[in-house]
Amino acid sequence: MKELSLQIDRLQALENDAWAAVEHQFAGRLYAYVARRIPDQQAREDVLQEIFLGAVRGIGGFDQVYTLEQYLFGICRNRTIDHLRRRRDTTVSSSPEGVDETDPLDQMAIERSNPGSIVGERDLRTRTRSLLVQVLRDWVQETWSQGEFKRLMVVEALFLGGWRNRDTWERMGLSGERAVAGIKFRALARMRALAGQGDADRGLLEVLSEEEGAVGGAEVLLVSDEWAASHASCPARHWLARHLNGSLDEGPKSFVEFHLSKMECPWCLANLDDLEQERVAPQALIERVQASTMNYLRSRTLPQEPS
Repeated sequence: MKELSLQIDRLQALENDAWAAVEHQFAGRLYAYVARRIPDQQAREDVLQEIFLGAVRGIGGFDQVYTLEQYLFGICRNRTIDHLRRRRDTTVSSSPEGVDETDPLDQMAIERSNPGSIVGERDLRTRTRSLLVQVLRDWVQETWSQGEFKRLMVVEALFLGGWRNRDTWERMGLSGERAVAGIKFRALARMRALAGQGDADRGLLEVLSEEEGAVGGAEVLLVSDEWAASHASCPARHWLARHLNGSLDEGPKSFVEFHLSKMECPWCLANLDDLEQERVAPQALIERVQASTMNYLRSRTLPQEPS
């Protein structure tokens, strides 16, 4: 976390080399996300430039509850939606039918928001939500380290996928709905215990109460929202790389495949595309993005000549 704070400090200070490093590290995976949704090459490049310019402009409000990747992907999602809406408006106004049957916005509409798309919303900066994000990450890490990948898949299906208990037991080969409910109950109980190990927060403990979990109330929707927003169960990039080269053991392999194929996580699929080098941003494009960002940084940091 200290390393992230130092990196953010440098980015907020508008240091050229810090932003160049970020663009080099993330351009490929962001471009891959855009490429899955925007067919036009020039439009993809324009959107990628807008993403980094938006990141520079908004970095002052960065919330360190989340990662830099989540921040960038949130802006990426917003800029992609902006482009698709403009495209749809143009298509609708010029089309006699007025309908675009292959509109990618239909799919994006069901994707949960990413933290970067909600930077600045005060309600996501409350103490309860910040603690909840940490608890979710701790639970996922603990469950992964214990090798309980079936449990992790069930809970991910419920909170991230929005599956019903019946759907979950039938699709995952469990004994019945009671088995699913038991896994959810124990997961929430463990999360509540993790929350109580540190500086406990009454609001968070209420969110994670077994009563709310049993009835699927509004507070559990909060857990689902934060699970998605924080990418709580997204495998780290090195696990995706091992998935590609076939070096994963059976447990992690089953979860990564489930996460990609059943949850269809757009962020991890973009990372996978980047790793596969199929839709990676060309070096010339990265250089143009860096030049665009550099011009903006100079306009913000160099003294203005007197008029």
